[in-house]
Amino acid sequence: MARRRKPRSPFVLIFAGLALILVALGWLLANGNAAANDSATTSSADFVSAIPAAVDFPAPDLQLSDLQGNPVALTDLRGQYVLVNNWATWCPPCRAEMPELEAFYQAHKGENFVIIGISAGDTQAQVVDFVNRMGISFPMWLDPGEKALRAFRTNSLPSSFVIDPQGQVRLAWTGAISKEMLEKHVAPLFQQ
Repeated sequence: MARRRKPRSPFVLIFAGLALILVALGWLLANGNAAANDSATTSSADFVSAIPAAVDFPAPDLQLSDLQGNPVALTDLRGQYVLVNNWATWCPPCRAEMPELEAFYQAHKGENFVIIGISAGDTQAQVVDFVNRMGISFPMWLDPGEKALRAFRTNSLPSSFVIDPQGQVRLAWTGAISKEMLEKHVAPLFQQ
């Protein structure tokens, strides 16, 4: 004799469906949280790092303003190594590399070295808000007319250039860079 199965209660099916949805939501929240957060908190393992290329040309004569409205110029920094980073607040790779640049700056600021962030097209208020939120301590310059991009002959963000104490650009790259690549390619210049 064959036994007749009792029909399943619709509540069991609903409960199983809800359990699956909750598991899927939990997975999405756990794995999608990084994408939902500001990409400025991205670690170096989360993006492909640019690799600097060796170059040799004179640094442009660039004059802008700092966040307080004071005039500043690249020539004012002669005698030290300068990493110029062209960036913008709306640029995801720019935001992603900021913690990397800050960490590198903190590790090497006592070695005749400075990073200058040059914000392309952002307002003073936007840059001040970004710097405060991110805890950036290296100097930021304002470039509402994007003069730095033209001076360095690029239209890509982020783009970075290392200038030696004599005013020659020694390294250049386009794209976000990790602290590891900065240590590998930029830090050795300070020991020369």
